[in-house]
Amino acid sequence: MMSEKRLSVSKRERSSPGGTTDNSPARTGGITLEASNLSPLRRAGCKILSLATLIMALGSPFVLHASTLLSNAGFESDTNNQNQTIFGWQTYGPNNFNEANATIAHSGTNYFKVYQAFTGAVNYCGVYQDYISGPGAVYSANGWAYTASTDALAGQNQAWIEVTFRDAMANILALYRSAIITTNSIASGAFPKGVWNHLFITNQYDPSTFVLTNTVSNLVAPPGTLFVRYQILLQGDANNSAGSVYFDDLNLALAAGAPYGNYNITWSDEFNGSNINTSIWTYDTGGGGWGNNELEYYTSRTNNAFVSNGLLHIVARKESYMGASYTSARIKSEGLFSAKYGRVEWRAQLPTGVGFWPALWMLGTNITSINWPNCGEIDVMENNGSMPMMAQGSIHCGSDATAIYHFTDGNAVTNFHTYTLDWTTNALLFYVDGHLYETQTSWSDSGGAYPFPFNQPFFFLMNMAIGGNYLGNPSTTAINAGTVFPGEILVDYLRIYNVTDPLQMAIKPSGTNVMLSWPSNIVCRLEVQTNSNPQAIGTNWLVQVTNSNQVQVPYRQGSGFFRLISP
Repeated sequence: MMSEKRLSVSKRERSSPGGTTDNSPARTGGITLEASNLSPLRRAGCKILSLATLIMALGSPFVLHASTLLSNAGFESDTNNQNQTIFGWQTYGPNNFNEANATIAHSGTNYFKVYQAFTGAVNYCGVYQDYISGPGAVYSANGWAYTASTDALAGQNQAWIEVTFRDAMANILALYRSAIITTNSIASGAFPKGVWNHLFITNQYDPSTFVLTNTVSNLVAPPGTLFVRYQILLQGDANNSAGSVYFDDLNLALAAGAPYGNYNITWSDEFNGSNINTSIWTYDTGGGGWGNNELEYYTSRTNNAFVSNGLLHIVARKESYMGASYTSARIKSEGLFSAKYGRVEWRAQLPTGVGFWPALWMLGTNITSINWPNCGEIDVMENNGSMPMMAQGSIHCGSDATAIYHFTDGNAVTNFHTYTLDWTTNALLFYVDGHLYETQTSWSDSGGAYPFPFNQPFFFLMNMAIGGNYLGNPSTTAINAGTVFPGEILVDYLRIYNVTDPLQMAIKPSGTNVMLSWPSNIVCRLEVQTNSNPQAIGTNWLVQVTNSNQVQVPYRQGSGFFRLISP
């Protein structure tokens, strides 16, 4: 019996402004049991496998794999020669350059050039990217490297590509490297000068001793993994030896399993109903600035907040209402739902315009007893509507900390993106579309000892403010002149992931029936179909079970087709 834990493009494909299709990640994991050994069928941007007979044992997973997970993998986001602003990458050491020369680049126009720091001591220069991951996720990685005949790597200088899996504190849990580029490998012809060489990251090292231990084909995220780091390193020697290395067309891709590994959805609101779920959400209403000199009046009207076509709409309008010039909505889960730790993920599209201040955020449930900021605040994402190319994540308590994510390649908050928070016992990690851009591991609060207050339950808020301190207090004249109303936040979902047992079915005979069961802490549903034509598998699925983690199926001649879909 085969099983599949799969990733679909989103709950549905959406058209983004300009007529393009937005395929930013929306995770819908599922498992399929097969009734025959059929070829995969492609449907709605993902692969659907048919079901296997109930008597066979569970086998290996199958997944549809995407292209590179890296941002600006070919360094084409910047076209200026000798520019040290390398979009999408973090740099270390002084000598990292995005260069433009189409006759040299492996493809396109640009490539990355690195050489040593010339400090008279062993030193390191390079770039890296961190991408969201999880235990059990499997990757392949490679890249292209080049050293020029006129500036070949010399002395004891070395260069390589490496991939590391890391925990919340960025500790290395597993280490993989490409072949090391040295003067010996250049001289021997193993790494010839003047041509691009394809480096595969297949050498596994002990992360404690940095000793080579194995050669592998896939890179596996170990327990405790939160993110994966793809890194280029040039180790400069103490003799100030010359030489540079170029890198281009880098790649980190899923090879097997789910992108979050053993993280599964343990709670979600998919906004698939016809109304806002009042068992989860309530409203803050009123005006008066809300401590931020905001200009709107928050209402509970459907003019300002409603669910339609699988999306939550939070709408800001220009209208005179209760003494304010604008209306909007602020919904919260206070008193209804809260969480402590886990991977929190929003998928949302935001408006742009002077005066818009959309936010997806969290507050400590003890706010009524110890007040703000001692209760703690986590801004998973907020944005200044005048700056659609950025998103900001922050924490507020006795101390404040923040960072800004900058979109590349003309992208902006006006498209759908995922805004994710990894929340552990001693760290808060912020991502946009899986790209880690901020880590907070130290803070203080007069309400308690570290890690207070971020070791307490928090509730969720979503709102669209108009004006206020965060935006520099634009006037109503500036807002009205520079903004098109109405403006709205569109929220596809809010999900919480945690590490669980795998999303798969256990099959056990029970008298004249067969018992199907699966983990009870994963948000999922059992679907069934009875198509007699194997080629029709993948159509006409019917929901069988939504509120239980087991079902008895009568055993009789013929085939039954079942699958688990999450969420």
